[in-house]
Amino acid sequence: MNRLNEHGQPIGPAVADWVGAQHPGHVGMEGRYCRVEPLNADKHTADLFAAYSHDKTGALWTYNFIGPFETESALRDWVQKASGVDDQPYFAIIDRTTDRAVGIASYLRIAPVAGSIEVGGITYSPLLQRQRAATETMYLMMARVFNELGYRRYEWKCDALNAPSCGAARRMGFTPEGIFRQAATYKGRNRDTAWFSLLNYEWPPVERAFTRWLAEGNFDAGGQQRQKLNDLIVQERAELTDAG
Repeated sequence: MNRLNEHGQPIGPAVADWVGAQHPGHVGMEGRYCRVEPLNADKHTADLFAAYSHDKTGALWTYNFIGPFETESALRDWVQKASGVDDQPYFAIIDRTTDRAVGIASYLRIAPVAGSIEVGGITYSPLLQRQRAATETMYLMMARVFNELGYRRYEWKCDALNAPSCGAARRMGFTPEGIFRQAATYKGRNRDTAWFSLLNYEWPPVERAFTRWLAEGNFDAGGQQRQKLNDLIVQERAELTDAG
């Protein structure tokens, strides 16, 4: 229920002792299946170009502001420009089984005073898509935002026509917030943007679900998941509601 101020007007809940969040910088993250490390042209370009070359149709780039990159040199030029940018720290995703970069992701719209930050620039090569490392990357980035940096709001945005991205947001516990019509233009066309968010008080059950999903015991001998992440999130949220 909303509080009322001295004028009888409804106001939001108090945010006690809020001092803001920390900027994420270019600090890497370590997982069981992957490493997420600061993007570097010399270190990562060749691996990324080889990984992205597994996309034979170019469909990987349809909903992406960048790419496609026809040559390794073109990708290197972009990586060089993107690396070290504080407003949007980019990271390479390293598959621990091969020790090679197989995708990228970034933080952006970083607002420490407001406690809001977005994950974006997610470009998973076919070598990373549908792998445990893909989900673990998102978990590591979420955990850093909430557990270490103290953010209150984590955002996910994508082209509203990008059904796989919208589905990924829902799978990982984000709440849809609506469509921003004609929010951008890219590659010569309009983009209506779908907004999703996850809030700090929603994070604990989501974190427990991620931990359960990523556990070795959740995968059979053939590597197939025993329980789906979204089902685990629903379970954890239900248990929290029942306990309350």
